[in-house]
Amino acid sequence: MFKRIQNMLAVVAVTAAMLAGSSTVNLAVAATSPADKAAAEAKARDYFTNVELIDQNGQRLKFYDDVLKDNVVVISFIFTNCGGACPLMTRNLTMIRDMLPSHVRDEINFISISLDPVRDTPNAMKEFAQTHDADQERWLWLTGQPDNVNLVTKKLGTYTDELEAHTTMLIAANVRESHWTKIQPNVPPNGVVQRLRMLVEDNAATP
Repeated sequence: MFKRIQNMLAVVAVTAAMLAGSSTVNLAVAATSPADKAAAEAKARDYFTNVELIDQNGQRLKFYDDVLKDNVVVISFIFTNCGGACPLMTRNLTMIRDMLPSHVRDEINFISISLDPVRDTPNAMKEFAQTHDADQERWLWLTGQPDNVNLVTKKLGTYTDELEAHTTMLIAANVRESHWTKIQPNVPPNGVVQRLRMLVEDNAATP
C-alpha cells in the first residue's frame, strides 16, 4: 500500500520513507534563511498537494496550507457508512483526546479524511462526527471532490478501492519539525497519548 517517494527534497523524501514502512521518521529541516524555508515548504506543498477539501461545516480548505502547514496533526481515515471499525476508531480517538492534558490537546489538530467522498458529503461527515461526539474544536472532518480527496489519500498511502478493507492506522506528525509517525491500531490509548505528547514537545525543543 505504501510506496517510497523518490526525487524529493530531503524532508519530503524522509517523510515518504515513513509512509513506505518505517514507523517513525524525524528530520529537522535546518532552514538557514527565509528562502530555504520557502523552498522546503514549496517541496512539501508540491508533494502533499494543496488541493481543496471541504470540512464538516462547509469550509473550503487547502490541504497543505490550511490543514498541514506548521501543525501537529493526527490523521484518521473513515467512511460514514462504515458499521464497525470507523465508529470504534472514532470513539477511541475521542477517548485519547480527552486523556491528553489540555496544554497538549490544544496544540493538536485531529483530522478525519473520508475514503468514500462520493457519498460522504460535508453534512454526512458532520452527522457522523456528532453521532460519535467528535464534532469538536480542532477536529476537521474532510471530504470534497472525489479526485481531490483520493489524491490526498494516495499521497498519504491510504487510498483503497475496497472500503471494508481500509486501514485503521493513524498517521501523526509535527509537520513543522518534519517528524512523522505511523500509529498501528494495536497501540493502546496510553501509547498513543505518549506519541502525541512527544510530537508536541518537538515544538518546545526548537528555539
